[in-house]
Amino acid sequence: MTSETSRSFGLLALERGQPTGAPPPVLPGTVLDPAVFTFPVIWETVEGAQVERVVRGDPALEQAYVAAARRLVDRGAIAIHSTCGFAIRYQQAIAAAVKVPVATSSLLLLPALLRQFPAPAKVAVITYDSTALGEDLLCVDDPAERARLVVGGIEGGKVWHDERMVPPPPVDITAVEDDVTGCVARARGAHPEIAAILFECGLFPVVSSKIRHRTGLPVYDPPALCKLTLGSIA
Repeated sequence: MTSETSRSFGLLALERGQPTGAPPPVLPGTVLDPAVFTFPVIWETVEGAQVERVVRGDPALEQAYVAAARRLVDRGAIAIHSTCGFAIRYQQAIAAAVKVPVATSSLLLLPALLRQFPAPAKVAVITYDSTALGEDLLCVDDPAERARLVVGGIEGGKVWHDERMVPPPPVDITAVEDDVTGCVARARGAHPEIAAILFECGLFPVVSSKIRHRTGLPVYDPPALCKLTLGSIA
């Protein structure tokens, strides 16, 4: 952590075993890549926010997320995002605790995406763990609209196993590409109506560009949400 007080974009980062005060690892194309934004970025590690605890929705983490968000605002953050899409579980509490826009997860885009494509077109939600992505996290209440979402996960793959470790090893970008590419291919094979893809996981944008080119489909990811949020702020 540093002591910036200028207007910045704030990130709530997972605990990945880095020394206190050390920045999260830079991952190309993700929100942890300074080159992605034309805006200063600051971060706070959320105490206790190991991947598995966030994915499973440990209620004890809510106050840790709130405290980290307040620290970001105190340091000059004018909007806040999270490095893990499952932090949407804490969206309401964080948003209530600070007076800046909070967009914890790309999952928040789903209602808008469904309206961009006419039925029967579908949107594929590619997630770190589909077994943990409950209906309450999809932000879609209408059963007809929910039927247009195809949820696929990389659970059981190398990245999933690596991220469950405490601390996790350095991100294997090749494994991310293999796991995500395979998941997308399976989803499209089972549902040819898929017209767009949304990545939940903060690691997946390392392959967003490749998936766009390979599939010819629009791919929405956490950086897209962050840029939308930042673009709305004077």
